[in-house]
Amino acid sequence: MSITATRMEFRPQPRQFAAAPAEHRQPVLRSVRTLASDSLFHGATEIGIEHRGSLYRLKITRQGKLILNK
Repeated sequence: MSITATRMEFRPQPRQFAAAPAEHRQPVLRSVRTLASDSLFHGATEIGIEHRGSLYRLKITRQGKLILNK
């Protein structure tokens, strides 16, 4: 008499969570002071920011993104 063992693999399935309906979502409260970039740049594409004795440059790229360099 021979007994043959079979090997079973367990592969857990990733869990999927449903997003909460819009009426149950909480609004995001922003407590950060916000400034419009136009009020900082005044038509320029680069400004200097002095911070703790160092000069940083904030630039608007051709794609309209912001880059901060030291």
